[in-house]
Amino acid sequence: MSEATVSQSPRGGLFRGAALMASGTAVSRALGFVRTMVLVAAVGVTGQAADAFAVANKLPNVLYMLLAGGALNAVLVPQVVRAYKRDAGQEYVDRLLTLGFALLAGSTLLLTVASPLLVRLYADPGDPAQVALATAFAYWCVPQMFFYGVYGLLGQVLNARGSFGPYMWAPVVNNVVSIVGFLLFIAVFGGATNPDVSSAAGWSGLQIGLLAGAATLGIVAQALVLVPALRATGVSYRPRWGLRGSGLGRAGSVATWTFAGLAIGQIGYVVVSRVASAAPQGSTTVAGNAAYDLAFVLFMLPHSLVTVSLATALFTRLSAQATDRDADAARATFSVGVRVVGVFTLVATALLVVLAEPLTRIVLLGGAGVDAAAPVVAAMAVGLPAFGAWSMCQRVFYAYEDAKGMVPIQVVMAAVVVGGTYLGRALLPSSGWVVGIGLAMSASYVVGAALAMLRLRGHLGTVDAPAIVRTHLLAGLAAAAAFGAGWGARRLLDDVLGSGVGDAALECLAVSAAVGLVYLAALRLLRVRELDLLAGPLLRKLGRGGSRPV
Repeated sequence: MSEATVSQSPRGGLFRGAALMASGTAVSRALGFVRTMVLVAAVGVTGQAADAFAVANKLPNVLYMLLAGGALNAVLVPQVVRAYKRDAGQEYVDRLLTLGFALLAGSTLLLTVASPLLVRLYADPGDPAQVALATAFAYWCVPQMFFYGVYGLLGQVLNARGSFGPYMWAPVVNNVVSIVGFLLFIAVFGGATNPDVSSAAGWSGLQIGLLAGAATLGIVAQALVLVPALRATGVSYRPRWGLRGSGLGRAGSVATWTFAGLAIGQIGYVVVSRVASAAPQGSTTVAGNAAYDLAFVLFMLPHSLVTVSLATALFTRLSAQATDRDADAARATFSVGVRVVGVFTLVATALLVVLAEPLTRIVLLGGAGVDAAAPVVAAMAVGLPAFGAWSMCQRVFYAYEDAKGMVPIQVVMAAVVVGGTYLGRALLPSSGWVVGIGLAMSASYVVGAALAMLRLRGHLGTVDAPAIVRTHLLAGLAAAAAFGAGWGARRLLDDVLGSGVGDAALECLAVSAAVGLVYLAALRLLRVRELDLLAGPLLRKLGRGGSRPV
């Protein structure tokens, strides 16, 4: 069968699905940059108000991932794929959704009431005014958890049905709503330069409601836009209660182990959040939680564009291969996914490290906080390739419903994060504590990916290690050459360009071009075939079934 035939076949839809997801993610991330820039203009990237909102607005994300997010990956897609292969599949999905909605509603209500305790858990209690402001924000933000869950539940059902686009395009709506709300806040109350805004003690109830309400309304819109998309795929949900005979017992076991692993990870994140919260010590120029969030947005951009899109598209295939007990096909799918992700993330790391300062300058519109946030971006970027590999490993564990197998790995990763964070706090000045956090996270991804690949041999027999190592070594050499070219280009441009936002944008474009050209030439010279796979034929080959290694 020719590649053209495959691309037109139903299986060839995997390529179109991943491309559609990547395009949706690109638009969403572009708007996410605008959202971040507007938010920084509203409350800043350092200081009391910025860090208070950062803590509160992270809580629903953290709680959702702890209580439900991981369980969706571990449980829902494999279960839905199996359900639609048998009679009464929709009834089974209805029961899963009903149970999920009910648990989300109950837990969201309880956690919203517990907002003061949550803020004190994740933030350093040293500044009473900042803690009080973060708590007020949290009452508005924690309810986002329910709508994150609705978005996750409906999105995973859409993915299992082969409809990938809506899930990735829905955050565009979230960003647009949030941007409008933040701009309205600036218009009414002024921005971060207003002393009443930058200080935690100067906030009124109307200010709190407008800023945090805009963030929450965006998540509500993101969830609700998936309802018509679900209907378009032929899924007609109706509430169904009762677990007996539904087969949810097995799903519950997987979800329990997923929760255990995520709870272990949260121990590390509590330490990270508290150390980041304590770092400023009243200074408005030292990186804290808000600077950490900004760095994480930049870190996640390349991961979201390729790794998440490809892994999401491959996950449904991996789940089907695991159900069919086709280890050869699952191994080939995993190997190709890890190699293609590696080829992209290695050059993305080079770019982020070289361009950390001008990229941060663009997002902050040349304002204060660049020197505090840019080193954090570089520290996080070092771990990007390992993070991509770890993400692909997770998908295999979830496809085989082996959340239990990840728990020992997550224990080690959490220990690396906690140990590295405290080591950085002990050895570095407070201005470097969040940089130490970024390096500790990068180290944890390296350890996690290595341990996960060893563990996956129990499911796949082997993980095609020679091909994976070869690709990463060759692409690493190419990325090193590209990094050198980018660093040299930036040093030259720094001597002729100014420090404005326009200068930073020009510098990013020029350096990116230099890095990209050198990287592509080096990959060609080293005959790294995954470059061709990244452009599209990879997914057409996987459309044949993925049973043959590339």
